[in-house]
Amino acid sequence: MKEELTFEQAFKRLNEITEIIQRNECTLDEGFALFEEGLKLSKFCSEKLSFFEEKFEELTKDKNNEE
Repeated sequence: MKEELTFEQAFKRLNEITEIIQRNECTLDEGFALFEEGLKLSKFCSEKLSFFEEKFEELTKDKNNEE
């Protein structure tokens, strides 16, 4: 069974990719593959943050309506 990626894991990997590319520790082909992976991870993180922002707003709105 495949384990779902967490936000923290994705963000950590995104930082690793950024460092590898910035230090030129890869070939052009590897860099392009890392860039693609980074775009997917960036989208994943952005979607997770949006989801949690919406949930936070719902929870605080519900809490304010109870008072």
